[in-house]
Amino acid sequence: MSTGPGADSAPAPGTDPTTDDTPHGTGGTARENPASTGPVTAGDGADTTARPAGKPDKPGNSMFSSLRIRNYRLFAMGQVVSNTGTWMQRIAQDWLVFTLTGSATAVGLTVALQFLPMLLFGLYGGVLADRCAKRKLLIITQTAMGMTGIVLAVLTLTGHVEVWHVYATAFALGMITVVDNPTRQTFVSEMVGPDQLRNAVSLNSANFQSARLVGPAVAGVLITGVGSGWAFLLNGLSFLAPIAGLLLMRTSELHPIDPVPRGKGQLREGLRHVRSRPELIWPIVLVGAIGTFGFNFPIWLTAFTDHVFDQGAGAYSLLNVLMAAGSVTGALLAARRNSSRMRLMVAAAGLFGVLQIVAAVAPTYWLFALLMLPIGIMGLTFNVTANSSVQLAADPAMRGRVMSLFMMVFVGGTPIGGPLMGWITDTYGARIGFASGGLVSLLSAGLVGLALARAAGLRMQVRSYRVTFVPRDPRAAGITADTGTDTGTPPSNGPVAGAVPTAAAVERRELTLAAPRTDGQP
Repeated sequence: MSTGPGADSAPAPGTDPTTDDTPHGTGGTARENPASTGPVTAGDGADTTARPAGKPDKPGNSMFSSLRIRNYRLFAMGQVVSNTGTWMQRIAQDWLVFTLTGSATAVGLTVALQFLPMLLFGLYGGVLADRCAKRKLLIITQTAMGMTGIVLAVLTLTGHVEVWHVYATAFALGMITVVDNPTRQTFVSEMVGPDQLRNAVSLNSANFQSARLVGPAVAGVLITGVGSGWAFLLNGLSFLAPIAGLLLMRTSELHPIDPVPRGKGQLREGLRHVRSRPELIWPIVLVGAIGTFGFNFPIWLTAFTDHVFDQGAGAYSLLNVLMAAGSVTGALLAARRNSSRMRLMVAAAGLFGVLQIVAAVAPTYWLFALLMLPIGIMGLTFNVTANSSVQLAADPAMRGRVMSLFMMVFVGGTPIGGPLMGWITDTYGARIGFASGGLVSLLSAGLVGLALARAAGLRMQVRSYRVTFVPRDPRAAGITADTGTDTGTPPSNGPVAGAVPTAAAVERRELTLAAPRTDGQP
């Protein structure tokens, strides 16, 4: 089960900026790269990792290349079954709470309770993920998640369910997710290795969103036909698939990272690692802002369906299906890319906010529904780019702690944003609530974009209605302001070879900003 939509990095300094498929850690204890002694030779684009005996050759790069790896294929098949059940339960849970209370705020409170544990304890889940064998830990968490679905199914089918029961099971599920989420996120790299991590993260998001196409449709049929209880039951049983996949994996083909020994200060160590690196901290800040205020779709879609357009459960499910179709498209487009840049992440976040504002003023249900497609594309493009960039830039030995922070700010902000957006929606209407979320997303993207540019030594320049970023000090980039020729002074982020246009120097700076260090220093 996944609790949210899942989400590349540039080359390290000294490598060819067009070759960025091989990430490098910062001196961790990863066994995924046991014989690597330095960065990839410029322009070769090859993985220099010495592969242990028995490891299959890495698959080539394509949209579905990571599925050629047996262990990941088992994982993906199990997840698509479980994710379908998860989406069924999400729709049924939101509709059940709305039916019991008639309040968008109550729906927001349910979502908040499910993600409150991530806000309170998320970082500790990352510490556990770094300390423990991830495959065994996932078997435990997936089993516990299945049990929460079965408990809620029994309460609903026997007619004893009350809204506080839904609140309690949502909170219990959130507590399990604290450990499951960072463990599952970082286990992907152990299944596919660093060279296929970007592709696997994108396919995970496509997997999750593909299930979103089926789950809401099935949930709508079940809710109107036999009630929400059967959706909860099927979700609980769906966890048998990922558990079976984990048990059938060939452990000799994994790329395990040595568990971090128990010690003092590991949580603070992870936070220092993130704080000292712009390519980690700023994507996480943007993810936190948009995750808190921009991804409250259960609140907005239920309110638009019932209060604005006077529709029923079927129309609500259709909105989720259309958004999922856009999300699948965004995830598959991300899987085709061998790399991504910070500007793609920022641009997708900004367009996501603009589209939300436009949808908020849509006069008809069908126009509103059609806008769910591009909203899904932009939301997933932003999320996948941020997710894979942060994973690849993080030290493998700290990846669990880094990803727990990533997920903590993404879904852990929901206890703040959910009730607040629910209150705005109830008080001022669904249109104002949706538009306010889009406005926060747009402003956050602009501010983080400026912060990233500043960290890269760039400034914004507007000429003939075109916005570009250029070095604040042209000499610092090895370029003279007047001629654009090489001054002979190497830039702080890497050398400039020969006469290079200013635009190329800017691109080099942007690429280097996203690069993980290879010298073991923050």
